[in-house]
Amino acid sequence: MFDANGYFDVTGCHSSRRYRIYYGTIGNIRELNAEGDPRLGLCFAPAQSLAPGDVLLAQKIALETDELGTLAVANCFPSQSRPPLYNGWERG
Repeated sequence: MFDANGYFDVTGCHSSRRYRIYYGTIGNIRELNAEGDPRLGLCFAPAQSLAPGDVLLAQKIALETDELGTLAVANCFPSQSRPPLYNGWERG
C-alpha cells in the first residue's frame, strides 16, 4: 500500500479508529471516517529531528500503543479535500 500510494493505515489502540499516515513529517496524518475518507487532519511528531521514515514509524507506534496520549498532544485541523502532492504522491 505504501509503495503504491504513499500512505499506510493504522488502527488506534483505544478507539479502534482508523488513521492514514502519508509520507512526510508534519501534518501527514488523517483520521478516517467509516467510509475510509479523511475526516480530520492530525499533526504530531517526535521532539527530535528524524528522517521521514523514522517519523512515520514513530507515528504508527504512537497511535497503536498510546492513542489517547498521542491525541492529547496532536494539533488537529480540517481535512483538505484536495491535498497537495509530495514526491508525486497525493498527500491528505
